[in-house]
Amino acid sequence: MSNRKGLLGPLARAALLACLAAAGCDKAPVQSRFPDPARPVSPIVSSRYLNEDVRDRVGEATTVMRVAGIRAGMWVADVGAGEGYYTVRLAPLVGARGRVLAQDVVPLTRDELARRVERERLDNVAVKLGQPNDPMLPPHSFDRVFLIHMYHEVRRPSEFLWHLRDSLKVDGRVVVVDADRPTDRHGTPPKLLVCEFASVGYELKRFEPLPDSESYIALFAAKGAKPAPEQIRVCAA
Repeated sequence: MSNRKGLLGPLARAALLACLAAAGCDKAPVQSRFPDPARPVSPIVSSRYLNEDVRDRVGEATTVMRVAGIRAGMWVADVGAGEGYYTVRLAPLVGARGRVLAQDVVPLTRDELARRVERERLDNVAVKLGQPNDPMLPPHSFDRVFLIHMYHEVRRPSEFLWHLRDSLKVDGRVVVVDADRPTDRHGTPPKLLVCEFASVGYELKRFEPLPDSESYIALFAAKGAKPAPEQIRVCAA
């Protein structure tokens, strides 16, 4: 990460930050009612999932980014980025031609992450604030959208996933990492995860457990037309 050659200059970076941070803010509200999930939702308790050294020792990020197929030049969103564990590791992989948009719904967390991005001089990273049920991402922009150990904290997942679909490029993927345990214990059972994604028009493309962990990685692609909010079925817990 010490090689800064070729990254955006201050003016270009400022333009990137302004563009990505503002994108999605003028979206018209959806009037139809989205269903509430028929299962518990975990509270947001911390901006940190585990100590970064611990996560590095088990090789989680390396495995996840390999399975997700991260390459130079990609545009990637890290939703619910927290302290930026994935953000700072994605930035050098996508390189000078790539972009990372790190998003969080907690203003203090967003501000702390922005300071980390500045401190580590990650010139291809922008940071923005999202909404609990809408990540507020620019449309048709991302090759990969990461949801890392946070999906179980989304209070209205159908609404969240409905808005998220618009941010994907044609061949884009949503990358979910979560634990195989109940949603009130900070995890999401895989069967429930696949059902909730399918109800909003996503197709599971890849699933595999992560080594030395109770967690898994799942990749989803948008498929077919996006359903109307009132047509979204609720999945049983």
